Amino acid sequence: MARSRKYLDPETVARLKGLELRARAIAAGVRSGLHRSAYRGYSVEFAEHRQYVPGDDTRHIDWRLFGRKDRLYIKQYEEESNLSCQLLIDVSHSMVYGSGPLTKHAYAACLAGGLAWLLVNQQDTVGLITFDREIRATLPSGSGKGHLDALLTLLEDSSPAEHTDVKVLLHRLAAEMRRRAIVVLISDLLTPPEELIAGLEHLAHAGHEIVVMHVLDDDEWHLPFHENVLFEGLEEDESLLVDPQSLRAGYLRAVERFVTGVRATCLKLGADYVPVNTHEPLDGVLSGYLSWRARGKAGRR
Repeated sequence: MARSRKYLDPETVARLKGLELRARAIAAGVRSGLHRSAYRGYSVEFAEHRQYVPGDDTRHIDWRLFGRKDRLYIKQYEEESNLSCQLLIDVSHSMVYGSGPLTKHAYAACLAGGLAWLLVNQQDTVGLITFDREIRATLPSGSGKGHLDALLTLLEDSSPAEHTDVKVLLHRLAAEMRRRAIVVLISDLLTPPEELIAGLEHLAHAGHEIVVMHVLDDDEWHLPFHENVLFEGLEEDESLLVDPQSLRAGYLRAVERFVTGVRATCLKLGADYVPVNTHEPLDGVLSGYLSWRARGKAGRR
C-alpha cells in the first residue's frame, strides 16, 4: 500500500479537499459530470450497471441483480452522466529532466495522482495511459480506492525511455474511445506542433473535452544559464556546446511562438491550456487550476 502512494502528495490532497473537477460540455441537452440525474428512469434508455456506493439513490438499485450477485448495483441511464476522465501521461525520455526537487516525469505523475485521487473521491471514474512513441501501459477507467491504488502503482512503475509521439496516441484515442470524457494530457509537448494540433483537433471533434497540462522545467521556460553549457539530447544522441546568453532571446521567442500556437488551438477547441513550471508547488498548481476552472473561464493566461 505505501509503495503505491509515492505520487500522491499529502499537501496536494489537503488543498484538493472541497474542490471538484466537472465537465463543461453539454451534449444532447444533458449536463455532463453530475452524479445523479434528475431523471428517474422513465422514458430513458438503460446504459449499464455500476456498483452502489453510499449516497446513491436507492430507487435505482437493481434488486434482481442483487439476488444473483449478492451485491448492490445501480442502473445507469443515458441521461445519467457520471464524469469519466482519461489521464494521458508522457513517459518519454525527455521527461527525466529536472533542475529542482522533481523531474518532469515525477511532477507529471504527481499531477496525475492528485487528479485521480480527486476523481475517485467524488465518485467518478478515471483511467490512465502512459505513452512515449507508443502506448506503454493502460488502466481502464474505474473508481474506488482499490482502483486508485492500482493507478498509483502503474505510475510508479512507469520508466521514461523512448522519444515522444503524441500524434499516434491522440488519433488512436479519438478512434477508440466510445464514451465522451475529459482527456487530460500531461506532457512536455516536445513534439512537432502540427502533429500535436492535429491530434487535439481529432479528439475534440470526437466529442471529448481536453485539458493540456504543459509541463516544463524552469530551465526550459527561462533558459537562466550564464556560462557556456553542454546540452545533451535526451531523445536523440546529440550534444551541443553553446553560449546561452547569445541564444536566450531567440530561444524565448521560439518557446513563446509554440505556446501561443498551442494556446490558440486550445481556445478554438474549447480546451484548457495549463502551462506548468516544475518549480511551482504542486498543490498550488492543481488547486489553482481547479478553482479557476470552476469559475467557468475558457482558456488560461
